[in-house]
Amino acid sequence: YRTEQFSFIEEPDEDSEDVIDWLKFTESRSERREEARRRGRNRVIALVVVLVLAVVGGVGYLWSAGLLPGTGDPEPQGQAAAGPQRRDTIVLHLHDTQGGSTSTALLVDNSTTKQGTTVLLPNALAVADSEGAATTLGKSVEEDGSSGTREALDTLLGAKIAGTWRLDTPYLENLVEYLGGIEVDTDTTVPDPQGKKGADPLVVQGEQQTLTGRAAVAYATFRASGEAEAKQLQRFGQVVNGVLRKMPSDATNATGAVEYLQQIADPSLPEKDLGASLAKLAERAKTGAYKTALLPVGQDGALAEGAGDSVVKDILGGKATALDASGVPRVSIKDGTGEDAVEAAKVVLINGGYAFVGGSKTESRAKSQVVYGDDAQKATAAEVAKTLGLPAGSVTKGKPAGTAAVTVVLGRDYEIPGAS
Repeated sequence: YRTEQFSFIEEPDEDSEDVIDWLKFTESRSERREEARRRGRNRVIALVVVLVLAVVGGVGYLWSAGLLPGTGDPEPQGQAAAGPQRRDTIVLHLHDTQGGSTSTALLVDNSTTKQGTTVLLPNALAVADSEGAATTLGKSVEEDGSSGTREALDTLLGAKIAGTWRLDTPYLENLVEYLGGIEVDTDTTVPDPQGKKGADPLVVQGEQQTLTGRAAVAYATFRASGEAEAKQLQRFGQVVNGVLRKMPSDATNATGAVEYLQQIADPSLPEKDLGASLAKLAERAKTGAYKTALLPVGQDGALAEGAGDSVVKDILGGKATALDASGVPRVSIKDGTGEDAVEAAKVVLINGGYAFVGGSKTESRAKSQVVYGDDAQKATAAEVAKTLGLPAGSVTKGKPAGTAAVTVVLGRDYEIPGAS
C-alpha cells in the first residue's frame, strides 16, 4: 500500500469529550481560586495600611497634646482639679438629749477631687436669725430649727447645702450598735455617766478603741470642765468618721441603715437621699480619702482670717460675702472703750438698718475707727460712722473682721448712748 491510499478520519469519541470538559473545568476553578487568593491578599494589605495610619495619627495627636506619659507638663502633687468642682453638702446636727447641747458639722463629698470632709462648726459662729438679727449657730439650732439654720449657713458661707440630718443621741447610739461598733483613737478617758462612783470608765484613752453605741455618744458629747469647745467638736468629728468607715458603701444598704433608725426625716433630705449621700462619704472614708477640718471662728463669732480660703473656698466651694441674704451690709464691732459698749452700739446699728455679725473686746484705744476693705463699701463705712456718731475722719481702709463689710473699732471717744 502506498501512503496516499490511507486516510485518517477524526471521529468524536464520547470519552474524549468528557476528558476535555474536565480539563476546562479544573483549569477555570484553579484560576478562580487564585483570583480569590489575590483579592484576599489585597484586602489584608489595605486593612493593615489603614490600621497603621490610624495608629500613627492617634499617637501623633496624643504626643502633640502632651497626653502621652512623660510628654506633658508634670502636674503638681496634690493639685486640685481645674474648673468648677461638684460637691454634695449636708448639715448634721447632733442633739444631746441628756445635756441639751448641740454639735454641728457639714458633711462634704467632692466628687471632682474624690475627697470627703467633715467641717466642724463652732456654736459661737455668728449667723443671722430668721428676722435678720445677729445670733449664734448654737442658738439658731435651738430657736430657728433645721430649716432656718441651714439657710443662715448657706447665706453666710455662700455654699449650697442640700439638706439637714438631725441626729439625736439615742439615734446615734442605735446606729453605732446597728453597725457593730466603731473604732476611734480616743484622746481622753470618759467616765460612765450612769456608773457608780469608782466604776470602770465608759471610754478608755488609747488607739483603735472599739466603742459601743453608748460609748460613742459619751465620747462625741464629752467636754471636760474648762475645756475648749474645739476639743469636744474634734471628738464629735472622730465619731462621725468612725461611723462612716462602718457605713455600707452602696446606696441601698446605707439607706437600709438609715431606715432602721426610724427617725423623723427632714423634708429637705429624705431617707433615700440621705442614704445615697452617706454611701458616697463611706466610700471616701474606707479608702482614706477623708479628712476633718474645723472652721476657724474668732471671739466675736466672725470667721477668722484665712477661713475664707482654707475652708470656705477650698472645701465648701463657697464665698463668704459681706452682705446678708437681703443684701444688707454686715457690721462687726471691736470694743476698745474700756467699758461695755458693744450692746449699745449693736442696738444703734440694727435700728440703722445694718446686720450685726458679732462684737468682741480689744485693747483700749483713744480714737475710734470704721474699717472697710472693698472700695465699694467706702460709702457704707461713712454711713456707719454717721449712724454711730463718729467723725468722718474715723473712716479708713483696712481689713474688716471675718465676713463683715465694715468693722467698727470703738475708742474712748465714742459716746455710749444712755451712758451718764
